[in-house]
This record gives sequence, C-alpha cells and structure tokens, in this order.
Amino acid sequence: MAAILDNRKNFVATSLLPIMAVVFVAFLVIGLAMPVLPIHVHDGLGQGTFVVGLVAGSQFVASLISRPWAGHYSDGSGAKLGVIVGLLAAAASGLVYLLSLGFSGSPPSSVAILLLGRGLLGGAESFIITAAVSWGLALVDPGSTGKVIAWVGSAMFAAFAIGAPAGSALYAAHGFAAIAAATAIAPLAALLLVALLPEVDPVQHARASFGKVIGAVWIPGFGSALGSVGFGAVTTFVALLFAYRGWANGWHAYTAYAVAFILARIFFSHLADSIGGAKVALVCALIEAVGQALIWLAVRPEMALAGAALTGFGFSLVYPGFGVEAVRRVPAQSRGLAMGAYTAFLDLAQGLASPALGLIASGARLNVLFLASAITVLCAVFVAWWLMAYPENVEGNPR
Repeated sequence: MAAILDNRKNFVATSLLPIMAVVFVAFLVIGLAMPVLPIHVHDGLGQGTFVVGLVAGSQFVASLISRPWAGHYSDGSGAKLGVIVGLLAAAASGLVYLLSLGFSGSPPSSVAILLLGRGLLGGAESFIITAAVSWGLALVDPGSTGKVIAWVGSAMFAAFAIGAPAGSALYAAHGFAAIAAATAIAPLAALLLVALLPEVDPVQHARASFGKVIGAVWIPGFGSALGSVGFGAVTTFVALLFAYRGWANGWHAYTAYAVAFILARIFFSHLADSIGGAKVALVCALIEAVGQALIWLAVRPEMALAGAALTGFGFSLVYPGFGVEAVRRVPAQSRGLAMGAYTAFLDLAQGLASPALGLIASGARLNVLFLASAITVLCAVFVAWWLMAYPENVEGNPR
C-alpha cells in the first residue's frame, strides 16, 4: 500500500511540475509589480489611496469578467490553448504599462492607461490559472483535486515571493519602465515552455451552463471570497504601511507571506483531500484572521512580517479547502468552468475590497484597514462551518 501511495505521489508531481513551471514564469510579472505599483501610483503619479486601490483592484475586476470565457474556452478548446491566450494577453499588458509612462505629465491619463494594462493582465491571469488548473485536473485522479489546486497555486505564489524583491530592485534601479518591460518579455519566455508540453484533448461531452455551475459552487466561492480579502490587503497596502511607518524593505512582507504560503502547501496540501476541504478552510481562515489582526496592531516591522506570514499560511489552504468543496459539486466535464466560476468569487472580492479598503485607509490610520480585513476573513469561518453542517454532493442532495 505504501508503495502504491508513493507511486501515486510521484505521478502527480511529475504531471504537475511542467505546468507549475509555466505558471511560475507567467505570474512572475504580477509579483514584479506587486510591491511597486502602489508606490508608482501614489508617489510617482501623486494619487491617493483610493486610486491605488482602484488600480490594484481593476485587475481582479477584469479577471472576474473573463472567468466564464476562460472556463468555457479551457473546457471546449483545450487547456493548452487557454494558457497560450493568457500569456499573449499578459505580454500585451506590459506594452500598455510602457505606454502609460508616456503620459506621466498628465497623471489622470497615465492612470487611465494603467487601468487598461491592469485589465489586460487580469484577463491574462484568468485564462492562465483557470486553464492550468483544468490541465492539472485532467492529468491526475479525482482524489488529488486538492493537490492540483494547491500545487499550481504554489507556483503562482513562489513567483510572487521571488518577483517582489526582484521588482523592488528593478524599480529602485530603473523605475517603472523596467517593470513594464519585464511584464512584456517574461510571458513570451513562458510560451516556449508551453510549446514543449503535451495537449489535453478538450472534453466533448455536454457541459453545464455557467449559471448552473455558479449555483453549484457559490457557497464555497463566497467563503473563498471572504478569505481572499486578507490576501488583497497584504498585496495592495502592506508596502504603503511600511513606507508610512518609515520601515525599510517593505517587500520583505510579500516574501514572508509567500514563503509561509508555499510551506503550508508543501506540508499540508493533502489535508483538503484527506479530511475535507471545509474543515481545513475553517481552521486556516482563523489563522489568516489572526495574521491580519497582528498587522493592525504592529508597532514594529517584525510584528507586521509575522502577521503577513500568518496571513499567507492561512490563505494558502483556505483557497484549496473551499476549492475542493466547489469542484466536487460539478461533473468532470465542467471542471474548467467550475474553477472559473469558483475563482470569479475571489476576483469579485478583490475588485471590491481593494478600493473599499483604500477608502477606509484614507479616512483613518492606514493600519485600520487590516482590522477591517481581519473581521471580513473571520466571516469565512462561518461559511466553512455551514459547509460542514450541510454537505452536498454533485447532484445537490445531502451526502
């Protein structure tokens, strides 16, 4: 039995590593901009925290809008083509970033062009991650759903962990132009990796409508949305918190978040499959909320770094925990659409939460927004409890 389990683990790892490599390269461009885009908009263009949140959140709005298309395209045309479309859109977003620099003398115009670039990047992210997860799910057995969601996501956050310090260094040395150029070039390198990977045939069976899939996954999707607010608070505002407090190296918070995120998935990604996604989501939402509260209370950078790490550890397993609950509610031929629908809730939360948290920050001390985030994440605990109390199978009947 042990040998069979080891072989199964090795097969899952071998199947997913090439896809994880593509996701890593693709999401490196998002990691590069993560710590510097708020500073570029706030300090370089002289805009307030609401506009910072608006620019950051616009990526998630675009992802939300494109999720149904990404899911249908991945299921109907094949996951490989879905990834290729996403990579091309990501490269185009870098070119739009470069264009925005030509309008730096007119900050409103520059921000408007940045919003377009962020929109393209949001659509790109939607196609890449939806298709990549669908690709992974098609390669492994249904009992490894949680691992696929967790491991592919780990590649994404590893890119964030490396991209954050790299982006800070590029920005310090060459300004936002270097970030824009890297955003245009890196996805093209990922295209070379995709070309070497085998295709997975699209599913030919009838697929459910997006509305029906939404009806099946909305409860775990809502829980994931609430849990994702802590992620958005860290990625959008923690660099500004460090700058306002006079703490150096704000990118350390992104790295602390991402490292804790990855470690949680390395050692605990199997739990959602083995003990249940809702149980994992409940415990980890509590951990994430504690992390947000610690950033709110931080009087030293070490406290904020610890809070970012707890946030990363908690959200790391909140997403696949609720994700396992979502995927098991739909038939196999609609897995790509299910992941698109499920992740759409996260996009909606980010698109709304980032500007809303920015408004809270503009009317109060910056750290107060992390208290608001902690309270929101705590609500995900009650969603997880509901899923545990009222479980459903694919057909919507109690198990």
